[in-house]
Amino acid sequence: MTDLGYQPEQAAVRGLLLAVGEELGRPVPPEWKAAVTAVPRHHFLPDRVWLEDDDGALRACDSHIDPERWFQAAYENAPVVTQVNGGNDPDDEDDLWPSSSASSPTMVVRMLEDLDLRPGLDVLEIGTGTGWNAALLAHRLGPEYVASVEIDPAVARQARASLNAAALNVEVICGDGALGWSPGLPYDRIISTCAVRRVPKAWIEQTKPGGIIVTPWDSPMLGWCLLKLTIERGQTHGRFSPHSSFMLMRNQRTNLRIFRDVVRDGQRPGRSTTRLSPWLVGGNHWEARFALGLTLDDVWTTWEHEPDVPGVTTRLWVATTDAGSWAAVDHDGEQDDRFTVWQFGERRLWDEVEAAYAWWEANNRPGPARFGLTITEGGQQVWLDDPAEKNPFRHLKGALDVAELD
Repeated sequence: MTDLGYQPEQAAVRGLLLAVGEELGRPVPPEWKAAVTAVPRHHFLPDRVWLEDDDGALRACDSHIDPERWFQAAYENAPVVTQVNGGNDPDDEDDLWPSSSASSPTMVVRMLEDLDLRPGLDVLEIGTGTGWNAALLAHRLGPEYVASVEIDPAVARQARASLNAAALNVEVICGDGALGWSPGLPYDRIISTCAVRRVPKAWIEQTKPGGIIVTPWDSPMLGWCLLKLTIERGQTHGRFSPHSSFMLMRNQRTNLRIFRDVVRDGQRPGRSTTRLSPWLVGGNHWEARFALGLTLDDVWTTWEHEPDVPGVTTRLWVATTDAGSWAAVDHDGEQDDRFTVWQFGERRLWDEVEAAYAWWEANNRPGPARFGLTITEGGQQVWLDDPAEKNPFRHLKGALDVAELD
């Protein structure tokens, strides 16, 4: 990493801790304040990062070319993209997508707090990334109590070098995080810095009874929450909490496009109308989208603006991840209380969406904190308010067993 020792590092760290505390609504706990102070974030960023410009597009920022902007990004209370396009040079500068990043410091502290750490506990981290999170863990517990798995060889090498330079010689393993790391088991805690749609069985098997797993959660509809699980003999259970967004674990990702994978020539969709606004389903109503993601499990959405369809200004596409069923909801640019719906496939997908949304409203619009997850040998199951409520979605028409997540 570039040596920017001349920069006002201490002031930057103090400013970052104040920003994190403000977002948390309380001061950063002393043990994590000490770790953030002792392990400067900029020592773990690569010399080249990618930052959003005024139009929201990613643009490279190099510490050798623009050290002030690079250093400023290191101490903003925000995520920083540290790799694009899987580490490959893009053919087009405008065709960039983030493939690795440094998480928001507030989110880092939140997740570390959720681990409920104390000296002597062994921790496995899934997704080393820059190594900063592992460094904070190592400062708190000692490097010998921390192991970290990273799937990308280049990212793993960079993180290992940064950790060694900080004299925090955490064991960094290049491998598939979904498999955990069996040579070090059992662990008291597992923390994942990538989101999952299924909690890998290996994580549960490698965690001691009474141990804790903290991971971001994702559904095809929305990745937005954290999940904190407690391991018990025979079952694992925990609750969700809101406001997080992480990249999905690589082996759980799907790469679907409506006109490449879903909609095909010769399909004859049925036509109907709806009063449910597509913006309530595909817009910024995060709590509704989170609940729909849990309820429908395999459904995703995407917008098409100004489609080449007479009388249609905006269209919301809804499809299943197996590309077998889809729906399109059209807005004519004028009416906001009635929309045309097209549906194709074995499932009447928009009917399922309407039923799920009505269920969410009938249950007083529950937020993420009211939902939980139980994992047994039989699979994973979502519940609302009470773990004894094994299938809160059982009354939904056209959504049989939608709470079964495995």
